[in-house]
Amino acid sequence: MVTKKKAGVAVVNEGGAHGALRRAVTKELSPEEEKVMRMRLGASPPRTAPLERSFEGLSDLEIEIRAAEIEAWMRWKARSADEGEPARVPALVTSRAKEKIVRALRKKI
Repeated sequence: MVTKKKAGVAVVNEGGAHGALRRAVTKELSPEEEKVMRMRLGASPPRTAPLERSFEGLSDLEIEIRAAEIEAWMRWKARSADEGEPARVPALVTSRAKEKIVRALRKKI
């Protein structure tokens, strides 16, 4: 981290903090402070860091509902992929009135 000393206070610039957070887990910050700094600076965790779990143990009903949601999403994706037709874009139609307006606006600028 790039630090500057000002009358007994260490000042860290944003680039230095971002680089330090990208390199490794910091020892000076608590986990909550580090999480806030990462969110504030947009620094991703190191590649070697384990992923956090954002939930407690799920009940059987919650697991079944999540599985049903995933299956429905997969069927929807497969159906949209099978259709294979891209969204149709309307053909460009030029009109004399539109061209006249555009020319007038260009002259005005």
